[in-house]
Amino acid sequence: QASQEELKAAYRRLCMLYHPDKHRDPELKTQAERLFNLVHQAYEVLSDPQTRAIYDIYGRRGLEMEGWEVVERKRTPAEIREEFERLQREREERRLQQRTNPKGTISVGIDATDLFDRYDEEYEDVPGSGFPQIEINKMHISQSIEAPLTATDTAILSGNLSTQNGNGGGSINIALRRVTSAKGWGELEFGAGDLQGPLFGLKIFRNLTPRCFITTNCALQFSSRGVRPGLTTVLARNLDKNTMGYLQWRWGIQSAMNTSIVRDTKSSHFTVALQLGIPHSFVMVSYQHKFQDEDQTRVKGSLKAGFFGTIVEYGAERKISRHSILGATVSVGVPQGVSLKIKLNRASQTYFFPVHLTDQLLPSAMFYATVGPLVVYFAMHRLIIKPYLRAQKERELEKQRESTASDILQKKQEAEAAVRLMQESVRRIIEAEEARMGLIVVNAWYGKFVNDNSRRNEKVKVIDVTVPLQCLVKDSKLILTEASKAGLPGFYDPCVGEEKSLKVLYQFRGVLHQVMSADNEALRIPKQSHRIDADG
Repeated sequence: QASQEELKAAYRRLCMLYHPDKHRDPELKTQAERLFNLVHQAYEVLSDPQTRAIYDIYGRRGLEMEGWEVVERKRTPAEIREEFERLQREREERRLQQRTNPKGTISVGIDATDLFDRYDEEYEDVPGSGFPQIEINKMHISQSIEAPLTATDTAILSGNLSTQNGNGGGSINIALRRVTSAKGWGELEFGAGDLQGPLFGLKIFRNLTPRCFITTNCALQFSSRGVRPGLTTVLARNLDKNTMGYLQWRWGIQSAMNTSIVRDTKSSHFTVALQLGIPHSFVMVSYQHKFQDEDQTRVKGSLKAGFFGTIVEYGAERKISRHSILGATVSVGVPQGVSLKIKLNRASQTYFFPVHLTDQLLPSAMFYATVGPLVVYFAMHRLIIKPYLRAQKERELEKQRESTASDILQKKQEAEAAVRLMQESVRRIIEAEEARMGLIVVNAWYGKFVNDNSRRNEKVKVIDVTVPLQCLVKDSKLILTEASKAGLPGFYDPCVGEEKSLKVLYQFRGVLHQVMSADNEALRIPKQSHRIDADG
């Protein structure tokens, strides 16, 4: 947000500080020349509105991208953003043939009803009947990949295999999708399987208005019973910023009309739906609360009632690693009984384990379905997941340190050179501040501080930044903006990838003050709240 006048003032101040002609020592003169050139390069970028807009939005990687030389100058930041995205698209199109988007699902159904619904009197003489029999009674595997053919055409290949109680089958589908315009796309689908005959389908998506779209799916399923046509149409509209309304009409196999409202905010997700159809008609309400924590914890509950009975579900899900989300849901219904559903999302792959516990509404089954996953999760989190994530973070930090070691070494050398060049200016600033009883930085440290006793084994990694901070004092004031302090003159990053703070002990009007500020936190001193009480 700095104005051109502020940029010029900062440029002049740093030029005076680093100008080679101000230093007679050959070594200091060489260091001053290097820093003076860096300041000049920075000013060239920031004084040009176009390159400044590119840097403000995308940083150095934006300036390094090829193609800016042909972009018309005097563009607004919004137009520059659009141009950057266009250049990115062109670069991505050159790698289209090397990209796919694999997605897959593995579902394993487990029958554990023998744990709660046992017929002991019928199997007393059968060997092994004393132990509950847990069986896998069904399994489903599906996989799909996308192969971009051109910038607008994509081929999608998918297949699935299913088995239940010894009987199974599979199918394979291929679809061709074309983006016809910014408002819509169309897709042709062809499929075949051993349980059903050939399938021909057509799907069309179209944005009717900026707030409304429609999707239509037509299908012809060939089988031994003849041709079975089907048609599904969905009309959706944005009711407000966070709310969508849907109207669905399905004709053919299991004809139905469905209407639903979905509200999704930062902290919650709410859905209410009503369906009238053959053979299923129902009303459904679900709510999900999103906790604003690092693990993206969510708890959810739903109620569904219809001709098939009533089902109540409740559960939770949590992020257990960068690419993995683990969830568990308990389903209690009439006449379905009690089931536990465990789901693991790993990147674009989904692993689903529905465990059927009982056909009856048994409190014991509901208790174990609720408490069991919680106990197992917290035990795994403490004994396996947490140590694994800690070790993974250490490996990533070590890898980051190794990859940036040469760059950090260069930054360190530049910072040390800057501190040496600042000495004379700092001496004059201190003399002026002492004369007016102004702001004098007694001590300042930047880096990783360890104050918590639980982390006392960790190593403190700080650098002395007393001189650089004093050099930034002007008219008995020091103002730092919301940005990493590692980029300030005379600073560098002493602990890459770790949390850093700035601790300052300063004197103002003869009274000691102290403050600790987070790395990206703005800081203004002096302040009355920083004052150290004499009796403290």
